[in-house]
Amino acid sequence: MELTNKRVLLTGASGGLGRPLASLLVSNGANLVVVGRNAASLDQLKQELAPATVECISGDITAAAFREQLATQMAQSGGLDLLINLAGTNTFRNFEAEDPAELEAMFQTNLIAPVLLTRALLPDMLQRGRGHIVNIGSILGSLGLPYFTTYCATKAGLQRFSEALRRELADTPVGVTYVAPRAVRTAINSDAVYQMAEATNMAMDEPDAVATQIFQAINKECSEAYLGWPEKLFVRINALLPGFIDRATAKQNRETRRFAVDSSPEQ
Repeated sequence: MELTNKRVLLTGASGGLGRPLASLLVSNGANLVVVGRNAASLDQLKQELAPATVECISGDITAAAFREQLATQMAQSGGLDLLINLAGTNTFRNFEAEDPAELEAMFQTNLIAPVLLTRALLPDMLQRGRGHIVNIGSILGSLGLPYFTTYCATKAGLQRFSEALRRELADTPVGVTYVAPRAVRTAINSDAVYQMAEATNMAMDEPDAVATQIFQAINKECSEAYLGWPEKLFVRINALLPGFIDRATAKQNRETRRFAVDSSPEQ
């Protein structure tokens, strides 16, 4: 996908993965609109990306009124060529210890908000005869990992939504891409996650490298892209032989359990 002078809306732009992705987008000629809850963080990102022109819109994508306002604003100002749903949040704890309100908020941020934001923006894309939707999921959307149960469920929903919508829009000018990174070193992870990753030798990627791979998937207009080896292999094995993965995770489950604590930083 050629991005020169294309209008791109990026949610979760001020997070650890959003910043390098935003930089790649503007350096390749995109007219970037960044969305996030923290106006100060967005303004700082805008300064970092100067002299590129970046439009900052602060608000909560889980709020229906904000999504509708965003859709109206995009339509009235020339339409949108690319939507990247990146915003997300995570927890790492025993499922029975999940706070119900926080669990619901994670579904709102990770799944319901991107689905409804896509719903709000899609009609204008179809009417204008152009557009592409990119949903950033996770390897854990296809590979359930203990103590990330809620997060896995939200990303699994996003993967299936992306797949179904892509097939539904196959005969239209609007495309859909789903990208699933493995663990990334950003603030979405608590200290406990990093301690667990070190103890269990769990691989984690740097944000710049992952942003580059996401950009490449967008550039190639991939249907799906699973990032990280051997995790992408495990996704295929899990689809065919889930019992094999059950046994593999059971071996490290006791070690992982030691680190599952009450923490839920937001990206």
